[in-house]
Amino acid sequence: MVKKVYLLIVKAFISPFIVTFFIVMFVLLMLFLFKYIDDLIGKGFEWYVILQLLWYASATNVAMALPLAMLLSSIMTFGNLGENSELVAIKAAGISLRKAMMPLVILVSLLSIGAFLFSDYMLPVANLKMGSLLYDVRNQKAAFLIEEGIFNNSIPGYSIRVQKKDKDGRTLHNVLIYDQTGNNGSTSAVIAKEGLMYKIDNDQTLVLLLKDGIRYEESPGDKGYNPRQRFTRFRFKETEQKFDLSAFQYRRTDENLFKTNYAMLNLRQLKYYRDSVTKQSDSASKAIMSYLAPSYRLYSYTNQGTGKITVRNVPVYRNNLSELIPAKSRTSSISYAVSEARSIKETLDSRSEEYKAYQKSIRRYIIEFNRKFTLSVSCLILFSIGAPLGAIIRKGGLGLPVVMSIIFFLIYHIISTIGEKSAKEGTMSPIAGMWIAIVVLTPLGIFLTYKATSDSAIFDIDAYRIALMKFLGRFKKKKKILN
Repeated sequence: MVKKVYLLIVKAFISPFIVTFFIVMFVLLMLFLFKYIDDLIGKGFEWYVILQLLWYASATNVAMALPLAMLLSSIMTFGNLGENSELVAIKAAGISLRKAMMPLVILVSLLSIGAFLFSDYMLPVANLKMGSLLYDVRNQKAAFLIEEGIFNNSIPGYSIRVQKKDKDGRTLHNVLIYDQTGNNGSTSAVIAKEGLMYKIDNDQTLVLLLKDGIRYEESPGDKGYNPRQRFTRFRFKETEQKFDLSAFQYRRTDENLFKTNYAMLNLRQLKYYRDSVTKQSDSASKAIMSYLAPSYRLYSYTNQGTGKITVRNVPVYRNNLSELIPAKSRTSSISYAVSEARSIKETLDSRSEEYKAYQKSIRRYIIEFNRKFTLSVSCLILFSIGAPLGAIIRKGGLGLPVVMSIIFFLIYHIISTIGEKSAKEGTMSPIAGMWIAIVVLTPLGIFLTYKATSDSAIFDIDAYRIALMKFLGRFKKKKKILN
């Protein structure tokens, strides 16, 4: 009997989990496309490049899709069981809600372990692939395209305008080309009645075969400085103008340039880089005194003969320390002191910025280190909220469960985002910033589990309506007694 109940609950959970997971993944992918749609359109990418980008983006979205799917599917599962009175039958058979949830607790724990392994082994690789590919996509130039009546300035040093294009897309009419690639800033212009456009060298060179045109050129005079420019005009029946299109070709950047990014490291690498940066930070902080020591004669002067410092009688001054300095050298001494103070301040400022940069890097490594664990624990916490919540509201489908899951996930996401941002800025400990959302929601999960096991009507609207009617009824009785 117990095994059948366990099998029933597991089957009721798996289907909503798979459906909600892929729905959330689809929504997140659409948001990713809307964000980078301008970087993808009009650049002549092959279909497989966009497909690769979406595949890597879907892998990076697992960190957000998995906890949300866990929350929504758990609410839907126990909401459907409560709506169909199956939870009542399970409790009537002598199986408590806590015992009925055990197979799902084990299943969710296994999924959480899988999420941890995914975040440590697969997610850094996916971030590396997507980061490098997205960098190449965003820096790729738009495909070279000549439109009617519009100047095209895509090729450096050239501006091309075509008044009309035939349907074949190759034959051009009334072509105008401004060439600014000449020496000394000279400019030339080519006007042709007709032209033919085609590509050679594996589409890396564009050739414009121009017919019946004129080329105008301006150049300086022959001898030295000459305010008068030389203007030349050439007529031609046919000529070729070639343009280099190699800059428009899609090229991949070496992925090794991105491997040291925080999100592209596993636990072992994060620990290694954090220890290395910590050592550099300690060395930099200890080396500050060696930079400042030459400015303080007390630390730099020693008696080479005896090893003792000679102490002289210093006259007493009444008003200002400058009285100890002879009047002749007083101005130069003060100027030198100001210069030394300014030099010390600049040294301290630069070393302080260097130290802050080291500390920022250390915080980022600690944040990414803890992120590997928070993904797994967040799945458990959101399940502990969703399962008792579904048993309490007793509503299945995609109505109320979706609303409740979005509300609780937004609470979790907002708290975690604020904590992570505070950790990056240094206003909060990195460990506290990454775990604050889990710490806040854990008591809520315990409270909801307690209410669900005790058959609480915390989300029962009828119970609140009856309590409100009783409360208002008391006021009506008191009003009658007073009258």
